[in-house]
Amino acid sequence: MNKRTKILEAMRNNPRDWRIEELLSVAAQFGLECRNHGGSHHVFSHPGVENDVSVPAHRPIKPVYI
Repeated sequence: MNKRTKILEAMRNNPRDWRIEELLSVAAQFGLECRNHGGSHHVFSHPGVENDVSVPAHRPIKPVYI
């Protein structure tokens, strides 16, 4: 099991108390792009997926986003 898979499993097993920096790191490793135009949300997108996901950058990130 490689590092990115371990981090993703850790997020799935304990979806509470994650910071936006950790989510950005995992998203980049899986090829997701993140847009933040100075607001309080980050918008994640992937070329192969039609819908984007908007995640509030507040701490903690709610488990529904993990």
